[in-house]
Amino acid sequence: MELIKKLCNIHGPAGREDVVRQTIRSEIRRYCKRIEVDRLGNLIANKPPKHGQGDKIMLCAHMDEIGLIITHIDKNGFLRFTNVGGIFTERILYERVIFENGTLGIIGVETKHETPKPPRMDNMFIDIGAKNKKEAEALVRIGDIASFHQEAVMLNKRISAKALDDRIGCYCLIETMKQIKNNKDDLYFVFSVQEEVGLRGAQTGAYAIAPKYAIAVDVTRTGDTPESSKMDVSLGKGVAIKVKDSRFISNPLIRDKLIAYAQKIKIPYQLEILEKGTTDAAVIQLVKEGILSGVLSIPARYIHSTNEVCDFGDVESAVKLLTHLCERGFR
Repeated sequence: MELIKKLCNIHGPAGREDVVRQTIRSEIRRYCKRIEVDRLGNLIANKPPKHGQGDKIMLCAHMDEIGLIITHIDKNGFLRFTNVGGIFTERILYERVIFENGTLGIIGVETKHETPKPPRMDNMFIDIGAKNKKEAEALVRIGDIASFHQEAVMLNKRISAKALDDRIGCYCLIETMKQIKNNKDDLYFVFSVQEEVGLRGAQTGAYAIAPKYAIAVDVTRTGDTPESSKMDVSLGKGVAIKVKDSRFISNPLIRDKLIAYAQKIKIPYQLEILEKGTTDAAVIQLVKEGILSGVLSIPARYIHSTNEVCDFGDVESAVKLLTHLCERGFR
């Protein structure tokens, strides 16, 4: 649990994943044969079989989180910004943000009568406590990227944090690497960059590896809160095996194998159809002549907010299923 908190608390918006990458590298270096960082910034760890060659299997989770990038500093020292990744403005008002150099700020909003409700991003600003533009420019520059500043906490057996999307997926890959005892296939664990701005890292990572099979691990929304949209995924009912999302249809062989393994090792699972949103698998499947791809999802409430929530039991189910898959393969 402490590792989840540590990963989620790190500043790592898309394009600025350095500290996340360093933290993951230190966690996994004893559990793989090779670790490398590609030109885009993906962390790629290889765990080959002890005997033979086997199939290439790629497991992928993205390191980056949503953020805000500074576009203008006004004469009074307030910062205007735009999004890095998908931002819902009604979920960020009056929240704290932090820049890479440690500068903190609060998101405020214009109070003029014509300000729409909910406000648009161009009606909002960041207050870093500066008295004027010169003072602000000594702390923050145009182009600096902020992440949300929210400490991970436990809610009974559930965890609330910013960046569970997708540090919880990274955690699942790390724990799977630690628990694998005997893999017959050539395993590649890819901690990808820039998923939130277009699934970029997964595409270059998959191209370099050219695996036969791939599994992305990410979060998915739920339909279990009051008056939520209908969706048959809930917190605490197990890992979700994706059937379809807005840009991806799971390969039937992969989907059915994941279901069969979940039933065999007797872990709870759910079937997921996500009407809006996608994962790294959407681009992985299209690389070169095509890659047989699937997705395991961690159910999460309040996605792309500063307080995403998931159930640790669902995370444990995901790790058990991934470990079994890595030891048995798809044949």
